[in-house]
Amino acid sequence: MLRRLSVLLLLVRMFVKSQMEYRGAFWLDRLAQIISYGAVLLGMWILLQKFELLGGWNWPELALLFSFQLLAYALGASVSFTQLRDLEELVRLGTLDALLTKPINTWAYLIFSGLNIGYAGHIILAIPVLVWALLAAQVEWSIGNALFFAGSLLSATLVTGAVITMIGATALIWVRSNHLFSIFFGFWELTRYPLNIFPGGIQAVMLTVVPLAYISAVPVAVLLGKPVPLLGDFAAPAALLAGPLLVLVAITHWRYALSRYQGAGG
Repeated sequence: MLRRLSVLLLLVRMFVKSQMEYRGAFWLDRLAQIISYGAVLLGMWILLQKFELLGGWNWPELALLFSFQLLAYALGASVSFTQLRDLEELVRLGTLDALLTKPINTWAYLIFSGLNIGYAGHIILAIPVLVWALLAAQVEWSIGNALFFAGSLLSATLVTGAVITMIGATALIWVRSNHLFSIFFGFWELTRYPLNIFPGGIQAVMLTVVPLAYISAVPVAVLLGKPVPLLGDFAAPAALLAGPLLVLVAITHWRYALSRYQGAGG
């Protein structure tokens, strides 16, 4: 067990070293990310200057929603998105066959050999905005709220990684899966906004079929003491349990997809 852990850590160290080979280009790319997401945040601020409230949410509350979503996504996607997005190409070219012969868990090898530190830009922007928003939104802190905040952030991170894993694993069955990421990001962009501003059908989809509401809308609403559509009093436990439950579903789906994989020869 310790030997496998050391191998995984070595994979991470090697990949990070390769990513930092051109440090100037790396940090310029991070700056571009910050400016890009900063522009989205600025757009939301301009919108709130005109309308003051959006679905009953004011500017600090929307900033909290945005930063929570961005941080949870960055943490979850850093250990899943690039790796699982590239899985389609590995399957198509037959490269995955070589990985299956390695004396290490295939999923673990994919994840740790491609740990994406490129999400540093997301995190650098999200954390200060999150800290400011928590203070400006006047969240009522207690031990329970602090534990809920930490637990729901971890759960949101797991939701992100689990959903991306399930999308990527589909390539093991269909060969093509990257088109599903377009659907993912379409719904992901909606999670920057309060759930209650959407029609009931979209709310239901984001809480069940495409459960991305648990990345931000549900936990932040609970933290602010706002009602959550469809979930009501079950919103808090749902926010905490969504991540672990989806991880179990993702593990099951990954194993099923791997069992259906027929190799490059079909």
